[in-house]
Amino acid sequence: MRHLVTLLMIRDVARAGSIRRAAEDMNITSSALNRRIQSFEEEFGAPIFERLPRGVRLNPAGELLMQHIQAQVGDLARIRSLIADLSGERRGHVSIACSQALNPVFLPREVARYRAEHPGVTFSIRIRDRAQAEHELSTFATDLALVFEPVHLVDFEVIQATEQPVCAVLSETHPLAGREELRLRDCLAERHIIPSPEYGVRHLLEQATHGRSLSLRPVVEADSFELMRQYALYEQIIGFQIPIGIPAVSGSGLVVRPIHRDDIEPGLLLLGQMRGRTLPVASAKFAQQIARALQADPVP
Repeated sequence: MRHLVTLLMIRDVARAGSIRRAAEDMNITSSALNRRIQSFEEEFGAPIFERLPRGVRLNPAGELLMQHIQAQVGDLARIRSLIADLSGERRGHVSIACSQALNPVFLPREVARYRAEHPGVTFSIRIRDRAQAEHELSTFATDLALVFEPVHLVDFEVIQATEQPVCAVLSETHPLAGREELRLRDCLAERHIIPSPEYGVRHLLEQATHGRSLSLRPVVEADSFELMRQYALYEQIIGFQIPIGIPAVSGSGLVVRPIHRDDIEPGLLLLGQMRGRTLPVASAKFAQQIARALQADPVP
């Protein structure tokens, strides 16, 4: 960079037509600037300025050098622009595997918020169960994973963790809808719909009923939380989800009720990356945003 600084000094002297005037603009002494130019001319192997009674001007060699300086400055500006793109300040790509629960509200909101500030950044979003999400991290298929109750955690480096309680989703006309909080035994005594085994909510339900007089006897099992929510509108049935994955239910005919924490433990929603990996800048910045959002509003 010292060589570049000298070239820029030469450019400024040529523009000013005077070593003294250029030195004043640079806030250095004219003798120091003159020595810098003379040292460059010695290294360059030819003089580049004609010394005139009232200033300096480029000679033919200096004119050729000036063309090189202008090309260098242009190339440097282009490289800086490319580096800005590479760093994710303007461009970049973020790939993320996420649990289905993050699909309806949280993740679309956060992606839109990020792209409002970085419109050149693109996204790949893959809806995966918890085991699939961890696998995609380990194979570098995605940069980030946002999953509920991960399975293995061998290669999973946690960036942010937040608790999510299991809630009941039911029709506002259901007999239990009037209660502010529900007990799990009462929910399971009613007709219920549960997620398929690969999902974290199902894992927590199985843990909560293991070794107790409670049992899961679903009338419907599904791998779509949207389907389970909608089904509660057609039958007096109780579904189970975590709050972050439940859209606003006001006016939908549905209600959401917490289940007593003594009955079922909250699960962990984890944002993570492949252990030991240095993320691309765009992905790292998005991870920071997601972490802040989970800290600020862990249970929407």
